[in-house]
Amino acid sequence: MSRVALVTGVGPGLGAAIARRFAREGFRVGLIARSSEFIGQLANKLSKTYEPALAVTADIGSAREISVALARVRSELGPITVLVHNASAASGSGVAGTTAEQFEQSWRVTALGAFLCARELAPDMVAAGNGAMLFTGATSSVRGGGWLAFSSAKFALRGLVQSLAREVWPKGVHVAHVVVDGLINADAELTENVAKDSLEPDAMADVYWHLAQQERSAWTLELDLRPNGEQFFA
Repeated sequence: MSRVALVTGVGPGLGAAIARRFAREGFRVGLIARSSEFIGQLANKLSKTYEPALAVTADIGSAREISVALARVRSELGPITVLVHNASAASGSGVAGTTAEQFEQSWRVTALGAFLCARELAPDMVAAGNGAMLFTGATSSVRGGGWLAFSSAKFALRGLVQSLAREVWPKGVHVAHVVVDGLINADAELTENVAKDSLEPDAMADVYWHLAQQERSAWTLELDLRPNGEQFFA
């Protein structure tokens, strides 16, 4: 039976690296993003080298669009056995510089989108008695800072993951939260010094693959990733 991984919020950095990693392991990969250009090109490249991949455009914060998108992935690739929710949104600047719409949008993409995907996929995974749902957090998941809306949404995501794990771990579904504590080296505009102390997407993708394959007697609920040049904070 074909194994299928779904990656949301796919861009040229971490999302693409995760997609490539699972494709190399024989997974069919579904790619979701709001814009079609990049994920369409990536899906074509993966399909030429590995198993079929599928690009689907959708607003991750829309229940209707996510339901339609996941139905298409299931129909064309097969049952989804791994979810990697990598989508997030950041906008606004402080309490006075953030509109209600910006605040809500950050929450919709980051937290509501995670819930919508989990609600769609959990029943099938529970019925099968296996599967993995992995969620990308950030420094702001554990300590507020930076964009107010982004931090609030990432805090919400962490709570969702912990509650979801309590519910579905006993039913054979692995849920894990990855705290990305540092800059990701996927930005061509990063200075050389910043890039040197940033996280490499391909190395990060190896961690997601490891989580998806963990033996259930020793599952990880949460781990944090930071480059070796990053400072440690209490």
